[in-house]
Amino acid sequence: MSELLRVEREGPIASVVLNWPEKLNALSFASWSELGKQMRELSADTDLRCVILRGAGDKAFAAGADISEFPDLRADSTQGRTYGELIHDTMLAVSDCLHPTIAMIRGVCVGGGLEVALACDLRICSEGSRFGIPINRLGLTMGYGELMGLLAVVGPAVAREILLEGRVFDAHEARDKGLVHRVVDQAALEDEVRATAARIVAGAPLVARWHKRFIRRLSAQLSLTEADWNEGYACFDSEDYREGLAAFLAKREPRFKGK
Repeated sequence: MSELLRVEREGPIASVVLNWPEKLNALSFASWSELGKQMRELSADTDLRCVILRGAGDKAFAAGADISEFPDLRADSTQGRTYGELIHDTMLAVSDCLHPTIAMIRGVCVGGGLEVALACDLRICSEGSRFGIPINRLGLTMGYGELMGLLAVVGPAVAREILLEGRVFDAHEARDKGLVHRVVDQAALEDEVRATAARIVAGAPLVARWHKRFIRRLSAQLSLTEADWNEGYACFDSEDYREGLAAFLAKREPRFKGK
């Protein structure tokens, strides 16, 4: 597997580690692809009973997508859709995993990193964690395939607040918004996640799998047309996206014109 992703096994528990700590575990195109591949392989392993997702190091779960790739890989709506479909496929690989999944969150968990965490069944974070989806500063939208996960967890009111403000906020506010289930001391995070995984493993694995399947069936989703899906990537053809991306890479304030 890629050096940007590490899978560790300990009996019936697997840990998937986003492994780019020098870039706060940002997700490159290759990382998204490898994460989806590994999650599908783990889902097919019926000896497993729980999967933990975490970031390497102590500064980040994941700081979103690797924006330095965007000029080459998300330059227009056609490329944007290709990239967005990969993210959607990866989100489905996480959310549809046969086994219960836990996101162990420490440090920064924003943008695409938060999307990965939201695709997990449980989210447990440390006190110093930070959350948000500040993509409005990039002139960038969440495609429908990404937005589904946010809406499923927090609903439309909180989703609007997160996306319209683009604010980054602390762990306790994240818990208040329903983004995470538990907030624990930094030193206790790994023990709490391990204890949670142990409780899951102690239960009947078929029951856990059935409950995941039943909940998915009861979570109704809108039927979207092809035109709807295409509109989800229209931002990549806008002047504001080109300005937002240029400003981010140049470390300056963007000057948006609404075009």
